[in-house]
Amino acid sequence: MTPSEALDPKTRLAALRAAVEGSERVLILAHDNPDPDALASAFALRAVLGHDSDLECTVGYGGIIGRAENRAMTRELELDPVRVDDLDWDAFASIVLVDTQPGFGNNSLPDDRVATALIDHHPCRSSLDEVAFVDIREGYGATATMAHEYVQASGVSLPTNLLTALFYAIKSETQELGREAGYADREAYLSLLPRADKAVIARIQRARVPRDYFRAFQLAIENARVHGRTVLTDLDRVESPDIVAEIADFLLRLEGADWAACIGRYGDDMVLSLRTSDPDAHAGQVIRRIVGDLGRAGGHGMMAGGKVPLRESSYAEVAKDVRARLLEELGGGKKPGEPLATA
Repeated sequence: MTPSEALDPKTRLAALRAAVEGSERVLILAHDNPDPDALASAFALRAVLGHDSDLECTVGYGGIIGRAENRAMTRELELDPVRVDDLDWDAFASIVLVDTQPGFGNNSLPDDRVATALIDHHPCRSSLDEVAFVDIREGYGATATMAHEYVQASGVSLPTNLLTALFYAIKSETQELGREAGYADREAYLSLLPRADKAVIARIQRARVPRDYFRAFQLAIENARVHGRTVLTDLDRVESPDIVAEIADFLLRLEGADWAACIGRYGDDMVLSLRTSDPDAHAGQVIRRIVGDLGRAGGHGMMAGGKVPLRESSYAEVAKDVRARLLEELGGGKKPGEPLATA
C-alpha cells in the first residue's frame, strides 16, 4: 500500500499511475447506486488516467442510478457509466475504487478481486495492505475535491461537462459548503464555479420526478415519529434506495431535531440512512453500532447509511429491531414517539 496523504499532488499522481502501469484496461468502480460525488470523481479520474497514455478506462457501477437529479446529471452532462452486470471483470487488469472501499458493502467489487487503487474521503475501516495505492483523506468533504486535485496535477484540460460535474458534486455533497466542507473543498468549489455550466446545473436540480416520488414523501411524513431530538420514519418498500437518503436529509430540517433517520425495503435488503446536524457526532460510527452484525454500514461525521440483508426474516421484524437499536443508541426512549404531523 502506498500512503498518499503526505505526498504532494504530482507525486501522488505519479504513484497512482505507477499502480496501474502495465494495464491495458482499467475499471474505475464507483459505489453502488452512485451519487454525483462518485460519478464526477470517476469520470474526472478517467480523464486523468487516460491523459498522455494508452490506458482504456471504463467507469462502472452496481445497482441503479435512481434519484431523478442523478439521472439528469448523467443525461445532461453526457456521462456514460456502465453497469457491472454488462462487464467482463477478467478484461480489466486494474480496478480503481472511487468514493468507496473494500469491505464497505456498498460496491460490487467481487470477493475474489483485489482493488489496485482507491481514492475516497470516508474513514478507513479495514486493512488495505493488499491495495497498491491508497488515497484516503477524511478531512475532505467530497471525493470530487480530491479528483479535482488530480486533474490539476495532471495538467489535463477537462471539457465543460466534466468541470460542471465536479462542481455539482462538491456543491451537492457538501450542501453548498455547509456540511463537512474544508479548505480544499472551498478552494475547488471556487475554482470550478466560473467554469461550470450554471444552466445545466439548474436543469439537473429541477429534474422532473414521477408521482411515486411524492407518494414516498407523503408516506414518510405520515409514518414519521419524533422521539425527543430524533425523528424517524419508515417507507416500507421503495423503488430506489436513493429516496431513503433524500428523505433523511429532508427530515433533518425539523426544528429541534439533532438526528433524522429513514428506513425502507429495497429488493431483499433493508436500507437505512442517518443524518445529524452535529458536525462532531461521528454518524458513521453511530450507524455501525446500530447495524452491528446484522449487515454493513458506514459513513462519516454528519451522514451515514447501512444495508441489512433480510435473509429468512421479514422486513417488519428487521425494521423493528433496527428502530429499537437506533432509539437506544440515540436516546430516543422506548415509547412510540409523537407523530410528526397530524390531520
